[in-house]
Amino acid sequence: MKKPYLPILWRRLSQLLCFAAFLFLFVRTDYQGQDELSGAVNLIFRIDPLIALATSLANRTFITLLLPALFVLLASLLLGRWFCGWVCPMGTLFDWSRPLLGRRDRSLPAALPKLRYVLLLLTLVSALFGLPLVGFLDPFSILVRGLTMAIYPAFGLAIEKLFTITYQHGPAWLNAASEPVYQFLRETVLPFQQKVFTNVLPAAAMLLTLLALEWMQRRFFCRNLCPLGALLGLAARFAPWRIANRQPTCSVCSQCSTLCRSGAINHQSQVNPERCILCLDCLIHCPQQNFSFGPSRRTAFSLAEGLSRRAFLGTALTGLATPFLFAVRPLKRQPQPNLIRPPGALAEDAFLNRCVRCGECMQVCIGNALHPALTEAGVEGMFTPRLVPRIGYCEYQCTLCGQVCPTGAIKHLSVNEKQAVTIGQAYIDRNRCLPFARAVPCMVCEEHCPTPQKAIRFRQATVLNDQGQAVTIRQPYVVDELCIGCGICENKCPLPGRSAILVTSAGESRRNDGFTDTPGYR
Repeated sequence: MKKPYLPILWRRLSQLLCFAAFLFLFVRTDYQGQDELSGAVNLIFRIDPLIALATSLANRTFITLLLPALFVLLASLLLGRWFCGWVCPMGTLFDWSRPLLGRRDRSLPAALPKLRYVLLLLTLVSALFGLPLVGFLDPFSILVRGLTMAIYPAFGLAIEKLFTITYQHGPAWLNAASEPVYQFLRETVLPFQQKVFTNVLPAAAMLLTLLALEWMQRRFFCRNLCPLGALLGLAARFAPWRIANRQPTCSVCSQCSTLCRSGAINHQSQVNPERCILCLDCLIHCPQQNFSFGPSRRTAFSLAEGLSRRAFLGTALTGLATPFLFAVRPLKRQPQPNLIRPPGALAEDAFLNRCVRCGECMQVCIGNALHPALTEAGVEGMFTPRLVPRIGYCEYQCTLCGQVCPTGAIKHLSVNEKQAVTIGQAYIDRNRCLPFARAVPCMVCEEHCPTPQKAIRFRQATVLNDQGQAVTIRQPYVVDELCIGCGICENKCPLPGRSAILVTSAGESRRNDGFTDTPGYR
């Protein structure tokens, strides 16, 4: 191999290793059989300058968990958008998916790249005034959310089905070979348990749509939509180390402008540092070897995507006004009672400001209790975690969701602290509960209640059964002061369909003005 290709080889190796590290941390986010996570599995979010800046603006203070993001930003001030071309797992995924979607770029409006600056400004201004948008636009949030809620569970299910078929219907020699492979996959990459999630399709659609846009233009998201790329591009303006064309009037073949995956080279073969992701293709493929990387004098560059004053002012005013429009909805005064947040979640406004909708708390949840909200917390609360007790429950001894949260939206609690937190309260629907509605004995909810003093207890009552006979039966009731809202009673209720015991966010610890009790159900 010729020596000039060595830089590209290093870049591809960096992409491969960084993507492998990302997948390793992603898989390690799954439950590993203990209540302590080893390593910073949420590192990808802690090195994200966009998340660090947006959440710090929303909370009016710098979040120390996101301190590693400063390294990426400082490095970009020196080297430009190296992160996008050498590290970013989303960018790597785009590069790898390109051959599958075709290599022909479409003719798109020249002003389209302005959108990434519009989205960046809108994200930051809205965050400052109380409307969190970063979780919908940040590339890592979109990627991890899509993997957590759709791709990873589907992958686990497909592998399970494949090896189940070979085990049940394959010959003995095939099973002898496949079972060690299956055991290896179980111990390394397969989920600890097969999970299901609500609102899978919206999360998957966002990720798959961005991948599909590669068919229209190479690195379409990075060029036109990515606010993180826009932020790093602004830092790249000041980078002393950059790729430059040593011939300022070079326009012989324009091969480099056609080749550039980020659209950073114009028809005069000059490099725009705000777009350049240091892929190094131009260094290798220029027939005149005119490009070099190193210290370079900053030169003025006409930016097609630069925002005009009018666009800047309009975007800033939109970001300022929108949070106030969202704040006057009835939902802000009286949230939905089925919006149950995980233990350790901050008060609702602070929680929404910090949560980046990454889905890591949902992936690590042992009981498959946490699911992405749709409109229960308003449009701005979409993809934030909420407890759905009929699907799963909050394990009494587990504190993993607080450990994995990258921004502190869910506080890291000790086991004792977690067990003292109330996330909701249960109530009994007497029209469905078997001891009330049919005079049929049932003790399932009380048996599964994890609190030491049992938040569900029984009273003796004499009632008429279906045959009109008087029978003495034990009927359950909830002790509000002991119920923590874990949801296991609703989850384990043996009735099909809707449970006879339901959990709402009434009495949650994080709210001083908790919901009033539901009359007639206690």
